[in-house]
Amino acid sequence: MAWALKLPLADEVIESGLVQDFDASLSGIGQELGAGAYSMSDVLALPIFKQEESNLPPDNENKILPFQYVLCAATSPAVKLHDETLTYLNQGQSYEIRMLDNRKMGELPEITGKMVKSIIRVVFHDRRLQYTEHQQLEGWRWNRPGDRILDLDIPMSVGIVDPRANPTQLNTVEFLWDPLKRTSVFIQVHCISTEFTMRKHGGEKGVPFRIQIDTFKENEAGEYTEHLHSASCQIKVFKPKGADRKQKTDREKMEKRAPQEKEKYQPSYETTILTECSPWPEATYLNNSPSPGFSSTHNSFPVIEGNGSPNHQPEPVVPVADNLLPTATPQEAQQWLHRNRFSPFCRLFTNFSGADMLKLTREDVIQICGPADGIRLFNALKGRVVRPRLTIYVCQESQQGRDQQQKHENGDGSGSTFFVYHAIYLEELTAIELTEKLAQLFSISPRQISQIFKQGPTGIHVLVSDEMIQNFQDEMCFVLDTMKAEASDGYHIILK
Repeated sequence: MAWALKLPLADEVIESGLVQDFDASLSGIGQELGAGAYSMSDVLALPIFKQEESNLPPDNENKILPFQYVLCAATSPAVKLHDETLTYLNQGQSYEIRMLDNRKMGELPEITGKMVKSIIRVVFHDRRLQYTEHQQLEGWRWNRPGDRILDLDIPMSVGIVDPRANPTQLNTVEFLWDPLKRTSVFIQVHCISTEFTMRKHGGEKGVPFRIQIDTFKENEAGEYTEHLHSASCQIKVFKPKGADRKQKTDREKMEKRAPQEKEKYQPSYETTILTECSPWPEATYLNNSPSPGFSSTHNSFPVIEGNGSPNHQPEPVVPVADNLLPTATPQEAQQWLHRNRFSPFCRLFTNFSGADMLKLTREDVIQICGPADGIRLFNALKGRVVRPRLTIYVCQESQQGRDQQQKHENGDGSGSTFFVYHAIYLEELTAIELTEKLAQLFSISPRQISQIFKQGPTGIHVLVSDEMIQNFQDEMCFVLDTMKAEASDGYHIILK
């Protein structure tokens, strides 16, 4: 009977203890999360919820990417836990990107022992700027003539073969590399984030960019068009040493935050791992025509590819003095046909070398290509240049002054003076065309030339118009003088 009395007592004691513990746990929760402090976003921001959220797509689970790209620059500490990393770069500084082979045993055996092609781009992060990419890049080209947005530091790079930088694509570089060998490419970004910000009151916030790498393998025709992998990361570019100051500022701000606030931010990592993304939409790699980029023989020839913008057509490139040489191989002859817009006839001239094509008569070419394209191809083969409508010769007045002063100092009293003139060829006979040609001569932006005047009778300055240029005599000579414009930072040019 004693055992029968103790058993229920023990059960009651245990049950009473459990109820007290449960009540205490509930009261503890009530104390920690009061009505004023409770926030659903705080709960969802906990690591356990983020981990479950990241595992939602079942097809990405346990997925091992074939390649991994690591940018050797530290990430910002002022990035919230679940936001994309942000990395600060200095303008013009060389940064290493390590190209790592991440394949499992037996994965993608077709590229083992072969080269792959990678294209690196600096593109806009904001979708609004992506839609106007072409206009943005053209504006940058206008303000920074002769400069590039992205460059390769070839002497520092390791393991890359046949690097290319297309003159028409300022934000793109490409190269070949062997995944089985150590490969590191060093890049330089020359634009800064504030160059694409609307100027208002000063101190504008710079726009973020993306570094994207797309990798391709060879197809059966030896063209690098089959997509393998793409990854990207978010960056901001500052003037030299500006990235270091910004990194230091972010670190100091984080140190001043409360411990609970610090937990909402990512730690700063020494390197930036590029995350998988969709391939950059570029029609050049999707069409069926042979790509004039890389081939399995790694011959050297200019890369003619379209701009990477998803919303405009590639600009045609008109090569200067691109004459087909008799020593050109059949493959080089094919590339010449591509560059000069004769792609539809490449199949007809598959096995023709440069010498073979130059032996063709006018009648032969017209019979093969038809009258219109045949005449155009024959003229291109013979390197016939169209005579410009107007030619003028110009010389800088400052150059004349220096030459005369130098002769005077040397004691040369002879009246004969040697001046160097530059030829300017005009086709449209407009003031805008003359402005662009003069800007190109001076290596400045056309925007820096405010007005062009011609010195008239009694030294008056007459504004140069389209009609005046159309009445210029061929092979006229002018001495150029420059005068600072009062209303702007530009210059007036006077034709004397």
